[in-house]
Amino acid sequence: MNNNKGNANDPMQNALILQKPVRSMTMSPEFFPDFDPNRGATGIARVEDVDFEKMPLLPAIVQDASTGEVLTLAYMNREALARTLELKQTVFWSRSRGELWHKGATSGHFQDVVSIHLDCDGDALLILVHPHGPACHTGAETCFYRRLQP
Repeated sequence: MNNNKGNANDPMQNALILQKPVRSMTMSPEFFPDFDPNRGATGIARVEDVDFEKMPLLPAIVQDASTGEVLTLAYMNREALARTLELKQTVFWSRSRGELWHKGATSGHFQDVVSIHLDCDGDALLILVHPHGPACHTGAETCFYRRLQP
């Protein structure tokens, strides 16, 4: 587990970086070889800008910071976001179990947080990570490995 707490004197430590929406990704990293997780960042948001009053559980899209591949969609409450910022690894709210879920605590497939981006309405998160293994409980690299047929 990464216990790097960062520099307590750094005012940016608990800031969230805003970013314009990222293009859709395919399963293939070579599709988007020039992915830059900082491209399009236009401003800084504070944790207080996250609107948990509107929705106590916010969707959190998790994306590989190196390839741009979308890994999963999970949910965060205020406590999950606080733990994620503290640990610098993803922590979600498990809707099925009704408890916090530190991704990788059981599997070893932790996700080290590179940056967290807040959408324009303050009610959805995009989390860029360096994964330590598959994102999906099935063992697939991404939870989005099934294509819906019309």
